Amino acid sequence: MSENTSATQRQALVPDSAAGRRFDAVLAELFPEFSRSRLTEWIKTGAVLLDGEPVRPRDPVRGGELATLNAVLEIETHAVPEDIPLSVLYEDEHVLVIDKPAGLVVHPGAGNPSGTLVNALLFRDPEIAKVPRAGVVHRLDKDTSGVMVVARTLQAQTALVEQLSAREVHRQYLAVVVGALVAGGTVDAPIDRHARDRLRMGVREDGKDAVTHYRLRERFRAHTALECRLETGRTHQIRVHMAHLKHAIVGDPLYGGSLKLPKGATDELIAQLRGFKRQALHAETLEFVHPVSGETIRNTAPVPADLLALMKALREDSEAFAERERDRR
Repeated sequence: MSENTSATQRQALVPDSAAGRRFDAVLAELFPEFSRSRLTEWIKTGAVLLDGEPVRPRDPVRGGELATLNAVLEIETHAVPEDIPLSVLYEDEHVLVIDKPAGLVVHPGAGNPSGTLVNALLFRDPEIAKVPRAGVVHRLDKDTSGVMVVARTLQAQTALVEQLSAREVHRQYLAVVVGALVAGGTVDAPIDRHARDRLRMGVREDGKDAVTHYRLRERFRAHTALECRLETGRTHQIRVHMAHLKHAIVGDPLYGGSLKLPKGATDELIAQLRGFKRQALHAETLEFVHPVSGETIRNTAPVPADLLALMKALREDSEAFAERERDRR
């Protein structure tokens, strides 16, 4: 056994009620900490036996047999643990919910070999190295702030990924966009990699299903604060959908275009808009079913100071403009 692997051994009796069902389906219920695809692969390699004998994934069970799992788990990440402070909103032995600050990259990669969320997670819980992607089940872009859930066990990750796939996780964002919208709505527009710019995503007819619901949170003179709810979770989804509506998110370096200053804007607003160097997007609320207890877990991350300051300047600019209009009458 190498230092990059660990052995896992499990045994369970197949219930009589499972008689006639496929072995791989029954096994997924007996060992819910592992995904069905992972278990199927282990069956094929002989790492799972039924009454001491190898079987095929599709073979039916009789009920009463002993399923034995002897598998080797690879260490899933080799990132270096780093003592990076995390703002924890909820924690137990199965899941960790954090408030990710803007500027923190989630995964190590080209240009970001260290100083990431994964490095911080490995320092906080070294055992999370055995979970695929160090327990990360959904991402936030580097410059998007807000709430994220991380799985600390294989069982939790399997359950959370299934909830995300079934669109059962409630994800609510706060976004400040360019332009004064008059009503909420839904964007149902497929997304995939941009045809020419590989750093960008775009709305494409041949893309993956993507749905974003939005409603007005607060209207300003030339901007709008929106509450956005993800039905799907495509890369850059809210950013792409808002740009598709011609209401790009303020400060978005990829989809926002050139800076647009409202006519007669206050000095404070001009300073805020020019100094806001990230997309004005915050993952505000996350709600999911706990993978073990079945309890509904709901966490809200407070709006960060830079976004509050931007909205304050937008609000005061709107009030100043309204006052000037009244004085002209």
